[in-house]
Amino acid sequence: MSEESQEDQEAPGAGIPLVFGRLLKRLRVQAGVDRAELGRRTGYSAATITSYEVGRRIPNEKFIRQVDGVLDAGGMLVDFVEDMDRAQYPAFFQDAARLEREAVGWHVYDALVINGLLQTEEYARAVFTMWRPPLDDETIEQRVVARLARQEVFERRPAPIISFVMEESLLRKGWGGPTVMRGQLEQILLIGQRRNVEIQIMPDACEEHAALDGPITLIETAKGRRIAYVEAHKHSRLLTERKAVRDAEEQYGILRAQALTPSKSLELVEKLLGET
Repeated sequence: MSEESQEDQEAPGAGIPLVFGRLLKRLRVQAGVDRAELGRRTGYSAATITSYEVGRRIPNEKFIRQVDGVLDAGGMLVDFVEDMDRAQYPAFFQDAARLEREAVGWHVYDALVINGLLQTEEYARAVFTMWRPPLDDETIEQRVVARLARQEVFERRPAPIISFVMEESLLRKGWGGPTVMRGQLEQILLIGQRRNVEIQIMPDACEEHAALDGPITLIETAKGRRIAYVEAHKHSRLLTERKAVRDAEEQYGILRAQALTPSKSLELVEKLLGET
């Protein structure tokens, strides 16, 4: 059995990534190019090409467009760009991820985990590793890459207006260990210096709280559309009815008034960093 045939015996992925992978392999074989050569021509290892072909890893847009040209696919692989982009995220977050890329305003209250837009690679990996039932290693890496890719929103021009309110307790949790949490606190301080970003902490000692029913995300698109996103136990809803969105906006506004100011919040983060 050839080396490639042996590699094909590895556990395959599923869904759109597997369909893409089968097409990629067919086009590669028709072009008479082995995996090692395709890797050299695209800047990826043969092992990575194998993972793409059996649907165990999700390629990014850059690779898809590059390999479409290398294999003279005539756009057949490029047609998968949007589908593969959605496949990077859990089903319950795919709609929100699409809206995030279009947003001119993004406002979030987090109670369970530090928001993905603020997470370091190490913190994100710790979070996905803790999921139950457990995610396999390939899925964890896919999710980490996708989460970090979302942070390109901070480099977008014109810059969107982004605000975060998070529970103080999230900054004190030891997920991933002291080194991971120290890096995470440093990341929050760094992003909090951006002029288009405001970070506020809801102190543990606060006696009033406007969002005891859980996390909220408010999204405003370039066309002025306002949407609320709520998530609970791997399920989510996008709220578009005006009254429901207005209620969420009122909740968030009160939360911001109850939380520490952005400057006091960053002072608290810096204090906790000094204690780690």
